[in-house]
Amino acid sequence: MSTVTEAIATPGALKRLADEGVSIWLDDLSRKRITSGSLAELVASGSAVGVTTNPSIFQAAIGSGEGYEEQLADLAVRGVTVDEAVRMMTTADVRAAADILRDVYDATDGRDGRVSIEVDPRLAHHTEATVAEAKQLAWLVDRPNVMIKIPATKAGLPAITEVIGLGISVNVTLIFSLERYREVMAAYLAGLEKARERGVDLSGIHSVASFFVSRVDSEIDKRLTALGTDEALALKGRAALANARLAYEAYEEVFASGRWQALAEAGANKQRPLWASTGVKDPAYKDTLYVDELVAPGTVNTMPEATLNAVADHGEITGDTVTGGYEQARADLAAAERLGISYDEVVQQLEDEGVAKFEAAWQELLDAVATSLKSKGADAR
Repeated sequence: MSTVTEAIATPGALKRLADEGVSIWLDDLSRKRITSGSLAELVASGSAVGVTTNPSIFQAAIGSGEGYEEQLADLAVRGVTVDEAVRMMTTADVRAAADILRDVYDATDGRDGRVSIEVDPRLAHHTEATVAEAKQLAWLVDRPNVMIKIPATKAGLPAITEVIGLGISVNVTLIFSLERYREVMAAYLAGLEKARERGVDLSGIHSVASFFVSRVDSEIDKRLTALGTDEALALKGRAALANARLAYEAYEEVFASGRWQALAEAGANKQRPLWASTGVKDPAYKDTLYVDELVAPGTVNTMPEATLNAVADHGEITGDTVTGGYEQARADLAAAERLGISYDEVVQQLEDEGVAKFEAAWQELLDAVATSLKSKGADAR
């Protein structure tokens, strides 16, 4: 694993991005990144002001075993369950990262300096279990700058309201559709209203809504390629940006409403849009596409290391590239719809696949840890 030295050496484009009101978060975490000083250097340079994790990230980090040997051995001797071992390791990493980012959190009044950890993806369709898991994770990490990630499934929406209502900051994940995004914002406002009724200080609650980008192009481009007409091929690479830009339009609308104003007067913070899945999957596209073209104030862009380095090296940050593009965005999605590509079908498929991928990654992680615990337990005997 590299140490993000490229991003640290050339912060020009990253600084311009920050100057435009975009918070740059790193979409990666591992024990080695913490112990090597890589994360601390990245934060100290100002290249990133937050960290996001997901089941796939932890599967890659812990599944390799690198940096976790001593803790795995201790857990094996104690005879803990596989689920407990995984939670002990993931929360330890998030706690350490939260400590590294604490100064940023303090300096930004809780806006940035955040580290996200996701509820068990197997609970994505279970509201009460998601709420219980969110409370447990907040207690286990025990840091004010943790954000609990809850997927934006139908069952996740009431869980978001309840967890926000308890005063726990939330990163809503796996948002693909504009309709679901509006439901997420409504769930957040309802949660703030619950918190206000309970006497919770609203100023201490923060949230981001993770709107996924590249996967939209991956699916719609595949369908456009299958059609093969000049009209279809001309639309490739346009749907994801269109979808995200219209999400920002919805954000502007909701957070200008009377309902929001009443909460703002009580000290509430806006739920910022977070652009997720910003690594380009089609090598034909510029590797900074989903950063350069999604610059808007009050947003977060969480980037995998390769994208962060690419932006630092050759990102083209030219100001706001979102708010002037709403009409074109509507036209692009409408054009795909006219060609028989159902937006509703695509975004539902992506949500279903997103949940399934995280469940699969989590199971792979559990299996890898089970094998390690068994091996180290045998060694200890």
